[in-house]
Amino acid sequence: MKTSPVPIPHILLVDDNPDGLLVRRALLEELGCTVEVAENGEKGFALFQASNFDVVVTDYRMPKMNGVEMIACIRRRDPHARVVLLSGFVEPLGLTAENTGADSVISKSANEPGHLARAVKRLLNGSKRKPPSSQNTGPKSAPKGGQKGFRAAAG
Repeated sequence: MKTSPVPIPHILLVDDNPDGLLVRRALLEELGCTVEVAENGEKGFALFQASNFDVVVTDYRMPKMNGVEMIACIRRRDPHARVVLLSGFVEPLGLTAENTGADSVISKSANEPGHLARAVKRLLNGSKRKPPSSQNTGPKSAPKGGQKGFRAAAG
């Protein structure tokens, strides 16, 4: 009896920090995923429209289109897309799954690799977003711009 090969998860990773892309790509590839990268939200959304991804992992603070704006565009196109949002400012900005549209919001910290691996595995194992009946496709109250005094690369 022949078994079907297990499909390799296809991940879209979006971050304006080249070092962040490098480290997270290596982590996701270690998990057995294929990874495509984009350096900002505009390019990330263009890739999302051109291909099929199992999970999208995006930074919050990026030039041109931030992560929450990109998630809103993704949700308009595919309300069931699985998305992880990363930020160095989760608590100060009050970023949550509810106000960003992400399935998981992870703080950039020493614990980020473990949290990211668990979130991606959870989403790949069938945990799909179930939009509420009154879901707004955009963020409810997440800030759109940067906060003064924060470094842009920390996103």
